[in-house]
Amino acid sequence: MIIKFVVILFVLLLVQGARSDLLEYGDDDEDQHDATVNQMLVPRSYQEDATLILNNLLKEYDKTLRPDIGVKPTVIDVGIYVNSIGPVSSIDMEYQIDIIFAQTWVDTRLRYNSSSMRILTLNSNMVGLIWLPDTIFRNSKTADSHWITTPNQLLRIWNNGKILYTLRMTINAECQLQLHNFPMDEHSCPLVFSSYGYPQDEIVYKWRRKSVETSDQKYWRLYQFDFMGLRNTTDVLTTTAGDYVLMTVYFDLSRRMGYFTIQTYIPCILTVVLSWVSFWIKSDATPARTALGITTVLTMTTLSTVARNSLPRVSYVTAMDLFVTVCFLFVFAAMIEYAMLNYYSYSIRRPPAKTQRMGYSSFNMGRAPRPVMPVGNSLFWHDYEDNCLYECLDGKDCKSFFCCYEECKEGGWRKGRIHVNIRELDSYSRVFFPTSFLLFNIVYWVSYLYL
Repeated sequence: MIIKFVVILFVLLLVQGARSDLLEYGDDDEDQHDATVNQMLVPRSYQEDATLILNNLLKEYDKTLRPDIGVKPTVIDVGIYVNSIGPVSSIDMEYQIDIIFAQTWVDTRLRYNSSSMRILTLNSNMVGLIWLPDTIFRNSKTADSHWITTPNQLLRIWNNGKILYTLRMTINAECQLQLHNFPMDEHSCPLVFSSYGYPQDEIVYKWRRKSVETSDQKYWRLYQFDFMGLRNTTDVLTTTAGDYVLMTVYFDLSRRMGYFTIQTYIPCILTVVLSWVSFWIKSDATPARTALGITTVLTMTTLSTVARNSLPRVSYVTAMDLFVTVCFLFVFAAMIEYAMLNYYSYSIRRPPAKTQRMGYSSFNMGRAPRPVMPVGNSLFWHDYEDNCLYECLDGKDCKSFFCCYEECKEGGWRKGRIHVNIRELDSYSRVFFPTSFLLFNIVYWVSYLYL
């Protein structure tokens, strides 16, 4: 009997607990339903207020007239957020920039009284219903606004009449590059904007606090340049139509030399060094030295043409033009050196027998006749010391720039002349060409990089 009573009591307790849970669940459901109703009613109230505010604001609004017309100038605070810069074209002398351009001004005609809505954030459809500044970018070649997926425009209206209007655009702006130091040049590319029709006494532009900001530079497309910084200025442009406030942002860029070092400088240096190989080839190896000289000259011509393709057709000499031209002159001089050596070495033939007997018997006493070496259809001296101008040995002044005999150095021609042994021309060139080219490189790189 006691066990039956306990079981009945336990069942009653279970039924009472389940009922309590159902009641609590019902209360929670009612609370959630009330919260949902409240959440649905609040936006509906805001929507009605916003619609009423806009209808009242635009009822007698004339968008063709600027704010405070005839009273005071309209002050427009401007700011720029730079999404990316680049690429920069040296040939077209322009650069591309992607920005979000923000303008803020006060239009007292758009003031409203509302305790629930202090700011109205509107879409692009509202932009065409109010007055907007006629701002233009003076150095832009082309400009595109972004329209995907909707027009990238933002319009906000404060209850005190303050208006914020932002627009995202991509601009191809002109940048007059001074390429005298190319490819070690630095530039300041401007972005210039002002009002198109309103002069200074009607519209005044001002830079807002932190007026120009930039995004992460790792996404920029400055392939050949490094971004060094920016600066903004305010000027007044005087024209026949009036004085206009001119706003300018300068983007400082420095060119990277990596591409041009690999494509131009290193090949030019190696070509010049290759032309010096001919100084270690025997002078009688005419085909080898001629082929090497012509090959290096043509290579320098090709490199010069390729280097010019990266530049516009400017009339002045750039740093790269100077370097390529000097390298071409070194290669050409190496080829001319062999032409001189070949000419002076093989053009002096054996003198006639009659002249040898009459004028030079005193110097040939006790000497055996020198052997001769046939080359082509001519006979040349095997020893260069026998190929002198014989009037030197007859007591006359030596007329030649080059001299072979020691006796010639005692004549009257010695004063003011340089004594060069023609057979040592290659030896001189092995020292002169590398030394002069090294000195040129030192002067060149120090002048353009540090001065």
